[in-house]
Amino acid sequence: MHARSTTLRGNPQAMDDGIAYVRDEVMPLVRGMEGCVGLSMLCDRDSGRCIVTTAWESEDAMRASAEAVRDSRARAGEMFGDSSPQVQEWQIAIMHRTHETHHGARVRVIWGDVDTGRMEQMVDEFRMSMLPQIEDLPGFCSLNMMVDRQGSRCATAVCYDSAEDMRRADERAAALRQETQDRLGMRITEVAEFDLALAHLRVPEMV
Repeated sequence: MHARSTTLRGNPQAMDDGIAYVRDEVMPLVRGMEGCVGLSMLCDRDSGRCIVTTAWESEDAMRASAEAVRDSRARAGEMFGDSSPQVQEWQIAIMHRTHETHHGARVRVIWGDVDTGRMEQMVDEFRMSMLPQIEDLPGFCSLNMMVDRQGSRCATAVCYDSAEDMRRADERAAALRQETQDRLGMRITEVAEFDLALAHLRVPEMV
């Protein structure tokens, strides 16, 4: 399974219009393409930052869709006031859900760098030692780890049932992030929180 993420940084006042555009125009477009598994959208209403992620059955399917989504990406950039959306391609390494998301779900995304040649070991150790502990956090809903092996990068999205649950989990989650750095050799480069605006990333369980 592969994924393409598009990050837009723009006007927070355009957030609702942007969500509606992705839901009503972009999502039907990509879901009609061969090999598309689904789409999700994360939003930070304070900063105007959004991340739209599409999932694909294969790298070939993802690459074949690139030209077809170019215009819709440009249109989304115009709506948000971002003339150069950031596009990244990933392989989905882990997907685990305990239940479906609810309205008001909140997501924390952790980006990190991994030493060259250690990606497989890091993913395996994360799956075995960290995932069971994260699953025990209050309000845990799902976890998705995406990796860029060529760039030695990873992005992990942990979804909680609500902002309140995320706050309750803050202290333990911070300790687990530190443990991940100390034990697995991942250097965390950024942590950010988002509302889950669209939850249609229908990637099957991968643990």
